[in-house]
Amino acid sequence: MSAAAADQPEEPQITPRRVAAFLVMVFGMFMAILDIQIVSASLPEIQAGLGASADEISWVQTSYLIAEVVMIPLSGLLGRMMSTRYLFAASAAGFTAASFMCATSGSINEMILWRAVQGFLGGGMIPSVFAAAFTIFPASKRSVVSPMIGLVATLAPTVGPTVGGYLSHAMSWHWLFLVNVPAGIGVTIGVLALVDFDKPDWSLFDSFDWIGLGALACFLGAMEFVLEEGPGNDWFQDEIVAALFVVMVVGGVVTFWRAFTRKNPVVDFSAFGNVNFAVGSVFSFVMGIGLYGMTYLYPLYLSSIRDYDSLMIGKTVFVSGLAMFFSAPLAGFLSSKIDLRVMLLAGFIGFATSSWMLTGMTAEWDFQELLVPQILRGLSLMICMVPINNLALGTLPPDKMKSASGLYNLMRNLGGAVGLAVINTLLTDRGALHRARLGEALSWSNHEALRQLDMLGANLQAQGIDGEKGALAQLVGRVAQQATVMSFIDVFTLITVLFAGLAALALAMKPPRPGGGGAAH
Repeated sequence: MSAAAADQPEEPQITPRRVAAFLVMVFGMFMAILDIQIVSASLPEIQAGLGASADEISWVQTSYLIAEVVMIPLSGLLGRMMSTRYLFAASAAGFTAASFMCATSGSINEMILWRAVQGFLGGGMIPSVFAAAFTIFPASKRSVVSPMIGLVATLAPTVGPTVGGYLSHAMSWHWLFLVNVPAGIGVTIGVLALVDFDKPDWSLFDSFDWIGLGALACFLGAMEFVLEEGPGNDWFQDEIVAALFVVMVVGGVVTFWRAFTRKNPVVDFSAFGNVNFAVGSVFSFVMGIGLYGMTYLYPLYLSSIRDYDSLMIGKTVFVSGLAMFFSAPLAGFLSSKIDLRVMLLAGFIGFATSSWMLTGMTAEWDFQELLVPQILRGLSLMICMVPINNLALGTLPPDKMKSASGLYNLMRNLGGAVGLAVINTLLTDRGALHRARLGEALSWSNHEALRQLDMLGANLQAQGIDGEKGALAQLVGRVAQQATVMSFIDVFTLITVLFAGLAALALAMKPPRPGGGGAAH
């Protein structure tokens, strides 16, 4: 019975309607993930437009991330309660309305509020697509479906700064949000008209764990805040960071207690009992570090060392996005032909190599020097993402899929948050250390330093500028720049070691059975 019973309901699922519905959902997910990074290159324009301070403007990004990270694990329960159709349509409609309100905000406080609403509702769309991909399509179609969601999950944050840079340059920062409105309306109508994967179970609302929801919001919201604000505020030296760390710990304890003692918890952790899902979630966490960390480091280097504006940065980092786009079909083809664990191993090694190539960086590196590492990074991300998706979610039973996909996506986002916190702390601390070391070497007994000072001074004197003071200022600037580049190299070295070391863990996973594993039975 098992083989025949599993095969009977599976094949009719591939209908034009279901394919169209899935593509509409994928586009909605693309919008939600794109909006994480779309404002990153255009924050100065938004800051000027709203008259915000430097401290306030960072909250345009932080508020979105905090709200999104709370919604992603909650989406599993809401999906079972409301059904995929109503949850996705409500999320898309609310996301669209919040996007419009962001564009029409007249103050920074309004912008922060609507960005939080936008992030919360956007977070409802992301896991739904992963769950749908592994429940409505048979295992034989995963070589097509998995690269598609893998491409969107990796491409959207990568091209976010590029798209944002173009929109804010060509029109204004308002269009970073207005561009979502027609697309969001289309997604909402499309989902309501086409999605029929499951039915709502409103009775779950009667036993909804409101205390668990509050604890989850405190736990993840406070964690995201601590990781975002900690590096720039000297961690626990800041009273708000210290207080929210306590909130995070208490919220975490209550969240896990409720999850393991209630029949219908807000977050169902039982999927972690599946070895593949547990290891796959670790990989998803590490992928978050690599994906969001590199997406942050490239533009930061180009702006702080090369003085690029947002449009120039966008043109330079777009290479990774192109590499992902063109390698997605290759990743899909390979996933149906070779052992997924070998593919994952190759992807991690490729990513580690792309990061290692950056350890030779100098302050003169430009598009040409960054080209090959970016292409290799884009290719490796796709080679990694497809097998991670298939191995982690491909052996789960359908009734675990909605909760599991929320946790799986949460791990990627938390990996990004932890990675950025560690990266920012390392850049600050190592930069200070390198400046101190370089400063010690530049003594008055250093003949090369004196020769450089004399050359700089003579050049400035010829231009009618105070040569001695100007030369010292330029030398100090060179030292600061070199120390910053050296701190970047330290971070790239750490990422190389992380990915190379974890590559071996790929062999700990079990390949899904040809019949589709748990998901098909």
